[in-house]
Amino acid sequence: MKYKICVSIAETTPKKLKQTLKIALKKSDYVEIRFDFLKAEQIPQVLESIKKDLKKIVCTLRPKTEGGKFSGNEKERISILKLISEYNPFLLDIEFNTMKKNRDLVKYLKTTKTGLLISAHDFKKTPSLTELKKKLNQMSKFSSNVKIVTTAKSTKDSTRILQLYSKKENINLIAFTMGNPGRISRILSLYLGSPYTYVSLGKPVAPGQFSLSEVKKIINLKN
Repeated sequence: MKYKICVSIAETTPKKLKQTLKIALKKSDYVEIRFDFLKAEQIPQVLESIKKDLKKIVCTLRPKTEGGKFSGNEKERISILKLISEYNPFLLDIEFNTMKKNRDLVKYLKTTKTGLLISAHDFKKTPSLTELKKKLNQMSKFSSNVKIVTTAKSTKDSTRILQLYSKKENINLIAFTMGNPGRISRILSLYLGSPYTYVSLGKPVAPGQFSLSEVKKIINLKN
């Protein structure tokens, strides 16, 4: 079995993004572009310039309330999410909280038929398994692609989130923990059925993230 990897890109200029994207596409299966690191007015231009590669790209526009960098207001962010959906990327990552609050957005996304990755992040802790299962069930009502990421204070937290894989049924689940105690969950998730794991090209985009070269070494040792 070939385990897949997704390089996260968080560049602040269109020029640098295009340069990094070219490298990332050659070295990985998928690329996540963190559009929230760009200025809002730059996003339409970038989308147009990379549209031929979007079938391998996960598009993310994370608000500050969810650990992102988007500095505009929520109305502006929703309109950009709608625009991205019209380009039909591989996946459009949208927060569970955003989907719950915006019926209009949910309705609009159905018309574009773009692939959705419904995500939830907890930057403080890893909830109980009961809470995690409940959240997984709620999130899967919006899409069969679900991402649940929590914060690990110990290896027990990682074990807990990985237990979700035994309950995932027909869900493409990406579940792991952030932080150093949870690093191993980023690798173990692949062996439990995650469609891919997130890596960086060097400097981590998220706490505890492995670099592309580190993950390739680990996976090759295991195969």
